Amino acid sequence: MIQSVLSQIRLTWRLLRDPRVPLWTKAIPLLAALYIVSPVDVLPDIIPGLGQLDDLGILLAGLRLFESAVPENIVNEHRGFIIRR
Repeated sequence: MIQSVLSQIRLTWRLLRDPRVPLWTKAIPLLAALYIVSPVDVLPDIIPGLGQLDDLGILLAGLRLFESAVPENIVNEHRGFIIRR
């Protein structure tokens, strides 16, 4: 599972740096990261464990949404590069 999360992060990083990806699409993972640092939370971080899981879930969902919003041919190109490494 950790390897999957790391692959997702690497893919997101490569897609964020690709000039063919529309700017509005690049806002998706940034908004997910902004949620983590914002004081507004669905489950407050005061609740041990649950608050952090809530943040992690939002971040991973944002990364997946970003991946699905990017044109498929660009995602496949970058995913192929990550697999070859």
